[in-house]
Amino acid sequence: MCGIVAYVGKKEAYPILLKGLYRLEYRGYDSAGMALLDNNLKLYKNRGKVSELELQTQGKDIKGSIGIAHTRWATHGEPNDVNAHPFFSKTHKLAMIHNGIIENYVILKEELIARGYEFSSNTDTEVLVHLIEDIQLKENVALEEAVRIALNQVIGAYAIVIISENHPDMLIAARKSSPLVIGVGEGEYFVASDATPIVEYTKNVVYLNDEEVAVISLSTGLKIRTIKNKEKTPYIEQLEINLSALEKGGFPHFMLKEIYEQPRSIKDTMRGRLNANKEIVSLGGIFDFKKKMINANRFVIVACGTSWHAGLVGEYLIEELARIPVEVEYASEFRYRTPIINENDVVIAISQSGETADTLAAIELAKSKGATIIGICNVVGSSIARATHAGTYTHAGPEIGVASTKAFTSQVAILTLMALSLAQERGTISQSDFFRLIHQLEEIPEKVERTLLLNDKIVEIAKVFKDKANFLYLGRGYNFPVALEGALKLKEISYIHAEGYPAAEMKHGPIALIDEEMPVVIIATNKGTYDKVVSNIQEVKARKGKIIAIVTEGDVTVKNLADYAIEIPETEEMFVPLLATIPLQLLAYHIAVMRGCNVDQPRNLAKSVTVE
Repeated sequence: MCGIVAYVGKKEAYPILLKGLYRLEYRGYDSAGMALLDNNLKLYKNRGKVSELELQTQGKDIKGSIGIAHTRWATHGEPNDVNAHPFFSKTHKLAMIHNGIIENYVILKEELIARGYEFSSNTDTEVLVHLIEDIQLKENVALEEAVRIALNQVIGAYAIVIISENHPDMLIAARKSSPLVIGVGEGEYFVASDATPIVEYTKNVVYLNDEEVAVISLSTGLKIRTIKNKEKTPYIEQLEINLSALEKGGFPHFMLKEIYEQPRSIKDTMRGRLNANKEIVSLGGIFDFKKKMINANRFVIVACGTSWHAGLVGEYLIEELARIPVEVEYASEFRYRTPIINENDVVIAISQSGETADTLAAIELAKSKGATIIGICNVVGSSIARATHAGTYTHAGPEIGVASTKAFTSQVAILTLMALSLAQERGTISQSDFFRLIHQLEEIPEKVERTLLLNDKIVEIAKVFKDKANFLYLGRGYNFPVALEGALKLKEISYIHAEGYPAAEMKHGPIALIDEEMPVVIIATNKGTYDKVVSNIQEVKARKGKIIAIVTEGDVTVKNLADYAIEIPETEEMFVPLLATIPLQLLAYHIAVMRGCNVDQPRNLAKSVTVE
C-alpha cells in the first residue's frame, strides 16, 4: 500500500524518482506525485497513474538532484489531486510524503487550526507536515529535532520522507509499523518502501527499524537516532534480488510470469532444505527453536488473505504428520480479541511481504503472552522477519502481481517441509512413509511444469465462462483451502463474485444457488474423500450446474460427469494443493484478461497491506 521513493545525490532526481514510481506500481495506488528541489521546491501530483504524472511534468521544471515521490492508496480522503502526496508545509519550505495512518490526526489538526493553520486536504499527512514545521518554528530547533518531537506526539503508523528548501542536500526519513529502506550508493542515497526502486543503483541497504529517524546528508552521511534521541549505528545489508526479476521477461503480465515461475520458485523454496538422496529435511532458520516446536502444546497460525489459505493447508499437514494441534486465525481478528496464548504455544506468522500490519500486530500480542513466534515470509529484511524469534524465507523471488500466486505455493512448500521435519523429530511418521513422501515432494516442481502445459485448454474453458456473474468452488480435506484460494483469485482480478466451500457444506445452503447459470469448480482428485466428492458432483449435475473439475490424470468417473475436466499429475493427497492451485490461477488470469481487467493491479487492492 502506498509507495515511497526518494533520492539525494549528484544525478538528476526526476528520472530516478519516476522509474521508482513505476517499479512501485505493483503495490496498488490511486494517485501519484513528486517534489523536486533546485533552489526552490516544486511539487507535481495528480489522481491516476504514474503515466499521467509523467505527462503532467512534460515541459515543466523538473531540475534538481534531490527529490521525493509517492504513490498513494487512499485512506483519509477520496482519491483526487488535492489529497495526493507530497504535501507542502505552511511556508512551502518543507514537503513530505507518508505511508501509514496517524490515528490521532483529528486532535492534532484541531490544535493547529486553533493556532491559525489552514488545510487544503482531508489527509492525516498534511497535519503531520504542518505539525513538524510548527514545532521547528515555535521551538527554534533543527528540522531533524522537530521531526523527532512531532513523532513523539503521533499515535499510529508512518513511513515518512521530508525534503527542505533550507537543506538542499538532506533528506529526513522515519518509520513506525510501515517499511522503509535506505540505499547507500557512491555519493548518493535512495529511500524507498521496498528494494524494488533501489536495486538498479545499489545493493547496499539499511533497513530502518520502528521509531527510528534517519538524517541523510551528502555532507555528513547517514545518521540514525530513535525518536527518544538514542543514537543508532546504521547496519548495511546486501540486497539479494536481481533486476531481471522485476521485469516481465516477455510475458504480457507479471501475474502470468509468476504463475509460470512456480516450478522454479517451489524448487528454490526447497533448495538446501530437502535432500531426497540423503533423505533429510532441514529448516536452518528455525533450528534453535526446534525443541520448542517439537514440544509445543499447539500451533497457532496467523495470516491474512492468501497466506491464511496457505495456513489452512499447513493445519492439515502439521496435524496429520506431526500430530500437534493447530488453529488458523485471521490476524485481523486475532489481534482484537483476547486469545488464550501462553509460553507453551508456537505462533506461526505467514506473510508474503513481511509487512502486513494486522499480522505484525498479532505477533506483538502473542509475544506479550510469552509465545514463541516463527515467521514465514518472502521479503528479506522485512518487519515480520525481524519481529519474530526465528523463521524461514520462502525464496520465491519478487512477486509483483498484486494477486499472489507463487508466494502461495512457496508458503505451502515451507509448511510441508516444516510438518515433515517435525513428524520425523517427534516420531509420528514411519521411516518408510517419511522417505516415500520426501521423494514425492521432490518431484513436485516437475509436476507443476506438466500442469502448466494445460494452459491452452484452460484458455478455452475461460472463453466459455468469462461472462458469468458468479462461481462456486468446492473441495474437501486438503482441497478445501484450494477452493478458497481459487475463489479468491477469481474475485481479486476478474471482479466476478466467487465463493469457496467445503464440498459437503454445499447442501447446507449454497445448493440453493445452483442452476444452469452457475459454474461450479470442484477439486476432485482421486484421494481421500473422492467417493464423497463424486456424490457432491452428482448433486450439482442434478440441478443443471456447469461443472469444471480438477481431476487426477486417468480419472474416468468424474471426467464423465463434468462438463470440463482438467487433469493434473498423480501425487500424494497432501501435495495436491501444490498442483491443483495452478489451473485455478490460470483460469482466473485468463477470465480476467478476457474481461479487460488489469490483472497486475486490480482495483482497490494493494500488494502490501501496511494499514488496518
